[in-house]
Amino acid sequence: MADRIPTSDGTLIPEKKARDIFSAWKIAFFGAIGLLIFLPIYSPDPFARILLFLPDGILRTFQVTVFSILLALVIGLVAGLGRISRVRIVNRIATVYVEVIRGIPLLVQIFYIYYALGRIVKIPDIASAIIAMAVCYGAYLAEIIRAGIQSVPKGQMEAALALGFSRRKAMQHIILPQTIKITLPPIGNEFIALLKDSSLVSILAVSDLLRRGREFASRTFEYFETLTIVALVYLVLTLFFSWIVGKMEERLSRDVR
Repeated sequence: MADRIPTSDGTLIPEKKARDIFSAWKIAFFGAIGLLIFLPIYSPDPFARILLFLPDGILRTFQVTVFSILLALVIGLVAGLGRISRVRIVNRIATVYVEVIRGIPLLVQIFYIYYALGRIVKIPDIASAIIAMAVCYGAYLAEIIRAGIQSVPKGQMEAALALGFSRRKAMQHIILPQTIKITLPPIGNEFIALLKDSSLVSILAVSDLLRRGREFASRTFEYFETLTIVALVYLVLTLFFSWIVGKMEERLSRDVR
């Protein structure tokens, strides 16, 4: 299998060879879980109350993240194929999209869709957040998919064409399945990075994990305790999903053999 494509700012995916009981991933993951268990027992007020206040925010964070990444994958696949298209206008549009979107901060895009475009068409807050994150991460996924496709040896496309496959069929049945295996780790990291960036939707009054934590802290003025718990929950979630991505990568690696 080709070398991994450089990943984003997501958490590290645990290496399958890293069996050390004191690996950095295990220390961080189980340490965070231990603190989430210990703190409410040691001091039920306020830590236990904080944990009971957050579950619906965690659910909303998952909803925003999952819908955003699914839409981003569609956008990224279309734009990624556009980036390698031989049709000049398609290639140019996809390239401009990638360059423009990656040059604008996600927070600005969220504001633009909700407030600026809101003068033309009213978009609900959660829909604005999902669209903004999907458009933003779609640009990054487009580059990952483009790099993944181009990392597949060109001889495979030539062989498929020689066997009578159309270019579309060869891409669908031969190139893209291999691309999935190559791009899974960086796509997984983008999912984890998106999970973290979903905290930005709290500025639109979407009741995600961070927003619920801020609501609790504003009522009780216990900012240190609340944000400590929120940070630990985010850490557990991101590290858990990095482990899931690592397991998926291992399984795909076995399938290749």
